[in-house]
Amino acid sequence: MKTRHTVYLAAGAAVAAGLSTLTWGAAELHKFRLKTYRLPLLAPGTLRGADAFSILHVSDLHMIPGQRDKIAWVSALDALNPDLVINTGDNLSDVRGVPYVLEALGPLLDRPGAFVFGTNDYWAPRPVNPLKYLSGSKREPSYVDLPWEGMRAAFVERGWRDATHQRLEFKEAGVRLALAGVDDPHHDLDRYEEIAGTPNADADLSIGLLHAPYRRVLSAFEADGYDLALAGHTHGGQICLPGERALVTNADIDRERASGMHRYGGMWMEVSNGLGTSKYAPVRIFCRPSAALIRVTEREG
Repeated sequence: MKTRHTVYLAAGAAVAAGLSTLTWGAAELHKFRLKTYRLPLLAPGTLRGADAFSILHVSDLHMIPGQRDKIAWVSALDALNPDLVINTGDNLSDVRGVPYVLEALGPLLDRPGAFVFGTNDYWAPRPVNPLKYLSGSKREPSYVDLPWEGMRAAFVERGWRDATHQRLEFKEAGVRLALAGVDDPHHDLDRYEEIAGTPNADADLSIGLLHAPYRRVLSAFEADGYDLALAGHTHGGQICLPGERALVTNADIDRERASGMHRYGGMWMEVSNGLGTSKYAPVRIFCRPSAALIRVTEREG
């Protein structure tokens, strides 16, 4: 009898701990933060006296109706006065999400920007089996269409450039940019051969865009000589150990580079934690939602 009582107590304690963890993880969804980085990539004299060329990277909004705190926080990022805004996809988590995405990004859409999409822009999320997620198994999309065409049209109408399978060249804040992007590698939508090749040698800064950080695409950008690659998708692991140590990446990038700024061969790579989650998995553990401000400065000498 005593042994059975001990088992019941242990089971009750485990359930209580699990519920407390889920409650805490749900609260973490609302604790947005800004990560900041400095990269000395520009040739001396490029900035003509300015301190830096600033890039705001947002990803994985996974917007659903009613997320007023997320809308307010993302909108307030405009006060950072970025020279360029990059969005690496998965903006939606609900068929009704587009107006809320546009409200959140509203003032940022008036700034120079570029984007690529993820599969959760095209297709609605589906319920998640946590064990399958933690095993690293790739999940089949729902193939339930989301209204991404209207969202894309709104982005483009406001002046953002669609970098999907495109090579883009333009100048902002005196910096000559060469950008190229692919569709989501997570479900093999990428066609790097359409953008392959060395970026324009006259560019001051070259950037590769992709939603999910898969090595085949990252290695192609690095081999072609890009300075920086920007990605999202991983949510930083979403369920992490203390110190933001990811258990899984939901891609083939190594867990140590599931979020943050890292070297990838001769190229820099920043992987965003993202600002949301699937509506079917509304929890984050040791991995708060974030955006990134990358201050690109001149090299020494």
